[in-house]
Amino acid sequence: MDYQTGFFYLFAAVLLFAAFRVITSRNPVHAVLYLMLAFSQAAALWLILKAEFLGLTLVLVYLGAVMVLFLFVVMMLDIRIEGDRWTFWQHFPLAAVIGAVVAAEIAAVMWVGFPSLASSAPAVSSDVSNTKALGILLYTEYLYPIQVAAVILLVAMITAIALTLRQRKDSKAINPGDQVRVRAADRLVVVPMAVTQKAAEAAPTPEEGKA
Repeated sequence: MDYQTGFFYLFAAVLLFAAFRVITSRNPVHAVLYLMLAFSQAAALWLILKAEFLGLTLVLVYLGAVMVLFLFVVMMLDIRIEGDRWTFWQHFPLAAVIGAVVAAEIAAVMWVGFPSLASSAPAVSSDVSNTKALGILLYTEYLYPIQVAAVILLVAMITAIALTLRQRKDSKAINPGDQVRVRAADRLVVVPMAVTQKAAEAAPTPEEGKA
């Protein structure tokens, strides 16, 4: 067994362990951290399979944006773990059936494979970089869909933060309408005060100021 096969089995074992801990962790923050570990191991497997673009996309998009957003949302939400446990067991039969169907489909695909697609696959030169080709295609022909997706992710992040901070006692939210209608006279008040004798004596004279 060469080193590439060894790394494959190592990353696959850590991926399976992290995926199992995602669904068995009692703390939601720990579950999110295990999910980030699972994504990182999946990205390593993509790199071993020479799918660099998919591996880098998994790291940049999921680990760098989506999972960090999930982690902050889970940390800011007031989740009642004890009260939600019964709902997990209530929906467990349906989840088990769906998981068994997905596992059977994956096993069937791995057992049968795609012989017709493998025989008709075109030969690709080893000098061609798929990451460079996909990058040029994404940022030329598909530039506008990528920008739209970026805006949607930004709106989702702002919405998640707004929903988290809504109607909380410790939140310091300010109504934007009140900020727009504010006037300078409402913020600054000039109060006239009489000059005291000590202040007048301590004030410098014009001659002393010139000196």
